[in-house]
Amino acid sequence: MATGTDQVVGLGLVAVSLVIFTYYTVWVILLPFIDSQHAIHKYFLPRAYAVGIPLAAGLLLLLLVGVFITYVMLKNQKVTRKVQ
Repeated sequence: MATGTDQVVGLGLVAVSLVIFTYYTVWVILLPFIDSQHAIHKYFLPRAYAVGIPLAAGLLLLLLVGVFITYVMLKNQKVTRKVQ
């Protein structure tokens, strides 16, 4: 069972994810249909970032996963050498 701290952290992560998803959805799907002179446009980045930010985040995630897998494999290889 999760402790109270784990539940609070999990709820916080879900809330942050929901805010990011809502912001991105409004930015990419709804904003193009709103007049460019409307005041809501000042709360959003230019549309060019709508592709760049997720692309950079995805590449960073792949890099971190690759580094983690490499680290675990090298550590496992060192342990295997010590045993033999």
